[in-house]
Amino acid sequence: MSDTTSHSLVDDAQGLIFGTLMCALGLQFLTHSGLITGQTAGLALVISYATGWGFGAVFFVVNLPFYWFGYRRLGLRFTIKSLISVALLSAFAQILPHYLSFQTLHPLLAGILFGFVTGAGLLALFRHGSSLGGIGIVALMIQDRSGFRAGWTQMIFDLVLFTVALIWIAPDRVLWSLPGVVILNLVLAINHRRDRYIAI
Repeated sequence: MSDTTSHSLVDDAQGLIFGTLMCALGLQFLTHSGLITGQTAGLALVISYATGWGFGAVFFVVNLPFYWFGYRRLGLRFTIKSLISVALLSAFAQILPHYLSFQTLHPLLAGILFGFVTGAGLLALFRHGSSLGGIGIVALMIQDRSGFRAGWTQMIFDLVLFTVALIWIAPDRVLWSLPGVVILNLVLAINHRRDRYIAI
C-alpha cells in the first residue's frame, strides 16, 4: 500500500509549470493541423475556430463558472491551484506560437503527440492537486466519490463535444482528432489511480 506523500511548495510549482507547459505544447500540435480536443479546452478551441478569438482568453473565460463548483466540492487549495494552472496554460498558449512552428506535421501524428504529451501534463497537474478546470474538476470529484475513473468521464464528454463540433469544423479534421483524444483519455484512465499514487 502506498503512503500518502506531501508535496512542498517547490514540488507543486514545478509540477504546475511542467503540466501546463506540456498541455500548451500539445495544443500547438492540434492548432497547427486544425484539430480539436475534448473537455473545456476542446470547447474553447471550437469557439476560437468559429469566432477567431484567441484560445487563451476563451479558455480562461470558459472555465470561470467551474471555480465555485470546484471550491464547494474540492476545497480552496485545489481551486486556487486549478485557477493558477488555467492562467498558466492560457499564457503559454499565447506565447508558444511566437517561438514554435512546424514545417511538416501529419494530422494523425499531431493527434497522437497531443494525446501523449497532454496526458503527461494532466497527470502532473492531477498528482499535484490541480486540474485545468471544467470537466477535469467534475471528473476528479466523480472518481474520488465513486471510483469511476476520471479518464472515462472525460471521454464521455469528449464524444458529445465532437458530435456538436461537426457543425463548425470539417468532418475530416474531427476524424483526425479522434486518435489524440482516445490516447489522452487512455493515458489518464490507466495511469491516474489513487491506489498507485497518493499525494497531497
